[in-house]
Amino acid sequence: MSYQVLARKWRPRSFQDMVGQGHIIQALSNALEQDRLHHAYLFTGTRGVGKTTLARILAKCLNCEKGVSATPCGKCSACIGIDEGRFVDLIEVDAASRAKVEETRDLMDNVQYTPAFGRFKVYLIDEVHMFSNHSFNALLKTLEEPPPHVKFLLATTEPKKLPVTVLSRCLQFNLKHLTPEQIEQQLATILAAEGVAGDEASTGLIAMAANGSMRDALSLLDQAIAHGGGALLETQVRSMLGTIDSADLTGLVTALCTNNAAELLASIDLMAEHNPDFDLILSELLTLLQKIAVTQILPGKSANTVFEDQAIQSLAATISREDVQLYYQIGLMGRRDLAFAPDPRTGFEMIMIRMLAFRPDPGVPVSGGKATPTASGKSKGDVKRPEPTVMSPPAGTVPTTGEWQGIIDEMALAGLVKELAGHCVLKSHTPDKVQLALAPGQVHLLNRNQQDRLEKAIQTRFGADVKVVISVEEPQAETPAQAKARAEMERQQAAIRSLEEDPNVKSIVEAFNATLDKDSIHPGAG
Repeated sequence: MSYQVLARKWRPRSFQDMVGQGHIIQALSNALEQDRLHHAYLFTGTRGVGKTTLARILAKCLNCEKGVSATPCGKCSACIGIDEGRFVDLIEVDAASRAKVEETRDLMDNVQYTPAFGRFKVYLIDEVHMFSNHSFNALLKTLEEPPPHVKFLLATTEPKKLPVTVLSRCLQFNLKHLTPEQIEQQLATILAAEGVAGDEASTGLIAMAANGSMRDALSLLDQAIAHGGGALLETQVRSMLGTIDSADLTGLVTALCTNNAAELLASIDLMAEHNPDFDLILSELLTLLQKIAVTQILPGKSANTVFEDQAIQSLAATISREDVQLYYQIGLMGRRDLAFAPDPRTGFEMIMIRMLAFRPDPGVPVSGGKATPTASGKSKGDVKRPEPTVMSPPAGTVPTTGEWQGIIDEMALAGLVKELAGHCVLKSHTPDKVQLALAPGQVHLLNRNQQDRLEKAIQTRFGADVKVVISVEEPQAETPAQAKARAEMERQQAAIRSLEEDPNVKSIVEAFNATLDKDSIHPGAG
């Protein structure tokens, strides 16, 4: 007997065999059990999610010799005939090859004849959006009022191309993409039944590459088994799909975090030796960055991908949130333009270099406008550099909140580094050491990367090799962030008092029995 491909061999033959689509199966089962059957059903969804399969199972439910039921016997001549594609009362039509109006009219002329064998004559029209406008018009009247012995089952990947007059005459069911977990579980079941050795990493890679399509996943599985010589091996699957090891991707992100250009380019050289699909690698890199971002917001959430949770947790603690967002956006825009690069590797390499180049520098103030030339007209090189400033209060004393806020403003910090500095109190300092205190409630702002950036900004500001030490403890003084919040609240209260005491406002309140909406009062910056 000739080999039967897995996609056909493992095609579901009952609702219980379907993977996913529980919302549709439940609705159809209830309709069948309660005898509330519509004359036309439209199944929509992407390729390989089960539209035609679901229609064939519904045809079995309608024509099973044991009676109309959500659980056809699968043993009678009608069920077997439908499974084998030779049931005369199931007329399958490929709209792509029968788009002419004459063929549609011939089809509709036969609707009046009763079924030859089954309970219902079922018309299964696949890719119905391929019909011409004239074909839809020929179908329309019959679709609205078919004979009682006829059922229409339509399937399409593009429901937007169907006329609204057709959509309004059908019960529409939209089949969802299958999740990688659903596909992976089904692949594991098939491998066990087929007696093929395979590991979880291999099925996970195929499930991700299938992009929600079970048929695509089974086709890839067939190809991977042949590629591996009868077994499913992760290295062979990666080679077949053009992907790389997850450790290589985490290595790329690590090189980005540490600003190590040599390691980054060496990693790309190593990848290129395997002739991978760089567009797919970029897609996997974006997935990794997304998982890192989720882990930073919800540290306890499992990544649930081919990447190890421990690696993602480590990267989430190392890289700043703003850098993750920057890398993701650069990668997303770069993937759009990858096709225009001289070759995929060159494009991918430039995207990685762009991620390295576009890094915020906390030591450089953000300019609010163009530089103004000096009155003397001297060049930049002639301007005398100011001497490094010495931190004013003497060593060992505790600076005030205002002094620390002034230092923060002078350093022109931005993003999370500014947030970290604003929630710290300057405890003490020496010429070579600055001690800061961070409240336990703000510890999420503290990581090695942010502390290094703050240290670099302080060194740039004071022109000295200063070491920054941040301890997590309750500050003994008000932080700049608390001072700012207090000042804003005081301005808000002052603005409210000013309005309440205003004679004009008082007269309006008394005349109309009105109340002052205090939440709508927004004082200007004072």
